[in-house]
Amino acid sequence: MAESSSDKARVLLIVEDDPALQKQMKWAFDGYEVVLASDRESAIAQLRRHEPAVITMDLGLPPEPDGTSEGFRLLEEVLALAPDTKVIMLTGQHDRENAVRAVGLGAYDFFAKPFEPEFLQLTIDRAFRLYDLQEENRRLANQQTGSALGGLITRDAGMLRICRTIEKVAGTTATVMLLGQSGTGKELLARGVHEKSGRKAERFIAINCAAIPENLLESELFGYERGAFTGAVKQTPGKFELAHKGTLFLDEIGDLPMALQAKLLRFLQQRTVERIGGREEIPVDVRVVCATHQDLRNRIKDGSFREDLFYRLAEIVVDIPALGDRDGDASLLAHAFVQRFAQELKRGSMSLADDAIAAIEAHAWPGNVRELENCIKRAVIMADGSRISADDLGLEAVEEDFAALNLRQVRDEAEKRAVVRVLSRVNGNIAKASEVLGVSRPTLYDLMNRFGIRKESSAAE
Repeated sequence: MAESSSDKARVLLIVEDDPALQKQMKWAFDGYEVVLASDRESAIAQLRRHEPAVITMDLGLPPEPDGTSEGFRLLEEVLALAPDTKVIMLTGQHDRENAVRAVGLGAYDFFAKPFEPEFLQLTIDRAFRLYDLQEENRRLANQQTGSALGGLITRDAGMLRICRTIEKVAGTTATVMLLGQSGTGKELLARGVHEKSGRKAERFIAINCAAIPENLLESELFGYERGAFTGAVKQTPGKFELAHKGTLFLDEIGDLPMALQAKLLRFLQQRTVERIGGREEIPVDVRVVCATHQDLRNRIKDGSFREDLFYRLAEIVVDIPALGDRDGDASLLAHAFVQRFAQELKRGSMSLADDAIAAIEAHAWPGNVRELENCIKRAVIMADGSRISADDLGLEAVEEDFAALNLRQVRDEAEKRAVVRVLSRVNGNIAKASEVLGVSRPTLYDLMNRFGIRKESSAAE
């Protein structure tokens, strides 16, 4: 595992061409391992050698200390070589336009000269904490790589139980039914069943029963012979045959027409399919996983869903909670989506501002994970700088009192809920979680052990 900045000496690179100011800053920030550079070339050399988490940089550098071109060139090179490094720009007293431009290019923050060292140190401390949080988020994502359920990020106790259930049933022949609102991750769990089973080397085929017109759905599922109907110019296998030896995921099974319900039931009983226009019964070995957002028991009562088919499909039933019912998952997922989309869209290092996280936690998310994912992607595209605000998300800013999360004011289950929520909010950063909760790190670790909370909880566990 890569060593985090919290486990080694904190390197602060100061890029400043004034020897007197260099000496003053090195003395003022002696709590860090200070590395000095006086121009662009020496700064790049120090960056490659020490890989600092935070850099303070004078915008005016030789050979033209009264200009800004060299400073902006260095900023762009630093962010290209080390996009997660937090750069704090030091500018002239009335040079706000260039400061804003620097932040737009990806700088973490700016300070006008002359500055008070104690105020600049607060900004440097915040930059180090943000670097720690993002590094831990990357480590969590890397730990999940290669896991069948690695794409499902959660700390919610109910979702972790569901993941354990999926892992248990995946190796069996049982038919699995996933119940949950749209956007809760039903297909992700279906893929988890496939990847954890002995069929993982074969095909996983998904079909949405609600998205295909009834007159086409039968041919999609069961295939057809040449000449079976107008336009059937060649023999075409259906999804069941294509998924032979693998897994077929029938999404929105509640919308399957009655005629096809009977044909599906026959397949589940006999494990053979008959193409449209054909007479041959074709044996098919396929694992069926289905999902729906509908209440199938009510559909059975009103006669629109077969009871015998329900019991064939519902050997194992998994109820997936809505995102709003998962403790801490909205902010945890938001961190992961920001990192993913910032990388995909080449936006460099981006993060969520405090007001954005509070707004995410306060929002109901009726569209569940899909709504959150789309919201974060839009914000990554539209945000002007590297910090995403509540306004960038299109959410109403809310005020939140961190003192309400102080563990000295809560007991029993309230303590556990607070720990889970804060760990999700700060993306597993123990130092930040300790600060928010108002306890020491050893106390937080003791509480986590008492409640059975792991530092990183995911489907991979």
